[in-house]
Amino acid sequence: QVQLVESGGGSVQAGGSLRLSCEASGSNFAANGLAWYRQAPGKQRDLVAGINHEGETNYVRAVEGRFTISKDNSKNTAYLQMTRLEPEDTAVYYCRHAGTWGQGTQVTVSS
Repeated sequence: QVQLVESGGGSVQAGGSLRLSCEASGSNFAANGLAWYRQAPGKQRDLVAGINHEGETNYVRAVEGRFTISKDNSKNTAYLQMTRLEPEDTAVYYCRHAGTWGQGTQVTVSS
């Protein structure tokens, strides 16, 4: 059974940075990609960034150039480095891997 545990969320001021982590267990981590999603209050859950098993990445336009997704197969852990955060980035962030969702981690950006 695949389990994902996210960490690294918190509250920061606009312009600040955070790094989210998603640690996986029970999966063939290296053979699968991973994606980060976010869900703001009253809105749907949307894709933020993804990385495939070959390390190729993609980002939604709103975060391109500010966020970086990476994957450390030796640690079964993926990361989302977020810089130049904006209040609009406030949301619960979820990772998704091998058909499973993590529990989410709250990111709050104040102006």
